Amino acid sequence: MKKGTIITIIAVIAVFVLIGWILQNNKKKNEEKTAVVAAGNSGAVAVKTETAKESNIELDFTANGTFEANQDLTLSAENSGRVTRIAVDEGDHVSRGQVVARIDDELLAVETQAAQANYQTALRDVERYESSFKTGGVTQQQVDAQRLNLRNAQARLQTAKRKANDADIKAPISGIVNKRFIEKGSYVSPGTQLFEIVDLSKLKLKVTANEAQVVNLKVGDQVKITSNVFPDKSFTGKISFIAAKADANLNFPVEVQISNNSGNQLKAGMYGTATFDLPAQKPLITVPRSAFVGSVNSNKVYLLKGNTAQEHKVTPGRIISDRVEILNGLNEGDIVIISGQVNLVDGAQVQAVK
Repeated sequence: MKKGTIITIIAVIAVFVLIGWILQNNKKKNEEKTAVVAAGNSGAVAVKTETAKESNIELDFTANGTFEANQDLTLSAENSGRVTRIAVDEGDHVSRGQVVARIDDELLAVETQAAQANYQTALRDVERYESSFKTGGVTQQQVDAQRLNLRNAQARLQTAKRKANDADIKAPISGIVNKRFIEKGSYVSPGTQLFEIVDLSKLKLKVTANEAQVVNLKVGDQVKITSNVFPDKSFTGKISFIAAKADANLNFPVEVQISNNSGNQLKAGMYGTATFDLPAQKPLITVPRSAFVGSVNSNKVYLLKGNTAQEHKVTPGRIISDRVEILNGLNEGDIVIISGQVNLVDGAQVQAVK
């Protein structure tokens, strides 16, 4: 047998011996741990407790969010043409219906004149055909065809007039010109962006509330608003929207509308804090979430009866921060085990520690 083969066999045997030693050593350690646990279980389990009592619950909460403009609109061109006049610039305040720019209306005026001429011709044709129909010169079908031509000509005339009127581009809302996309002499076509107009007279603060908080909110409730930018000022807003469905994080979007001051100091994009002052609640019994066996959904807690733990059924209500409202199953004075339940069974010997 070759020397290399002998070395390989010896190495393999050594590996197996080492693995066997490790497994035997681990088994011994596990047995020692099991013996320690068994010895510990023979005595009382150390637990922490809390005496149940009614207390006032503070449901007021704050939520941070971002201010959004009441309206944020990008004005686009509806006709093709060259910009002949720009009446406003970035930062200017505009009123609804105010002319902000003008497009060359020469071609639009020609279209309107042609449409007007076609309409007049169609109108005379209808009058002539109706007169001939009375004498039997034309049929009813021919008269109806001329009336249809008149209606089409009238529609084309209205369209041409509308385009001519749209040569004066007007602001659809009141607000501040936040951005201008065009210059005098620019050629625009339908859909070309012209101006971005932002209405800051009112703002919307978008925040979220969890399920325990949102049930106490309703549209129209007043909310105190503060901003880090103006720490010495506070504003009053009203809840304008509460989502009917929670988001992916199980929170409910809430919008608070606020009237800006005369100087429009608050800007869209700033951070704000909403303080929700909720009605006072009657005193109720709560326990820490840790008191429940497994989870709140188990509806089970342990009560301390003398030196033993007694499994007890309760009916949980709202989860308020790290505590849970108890609707039924607990009375004032009951001693609830709030820590150490993982090692308990019904009737186990326990020792309360601080």
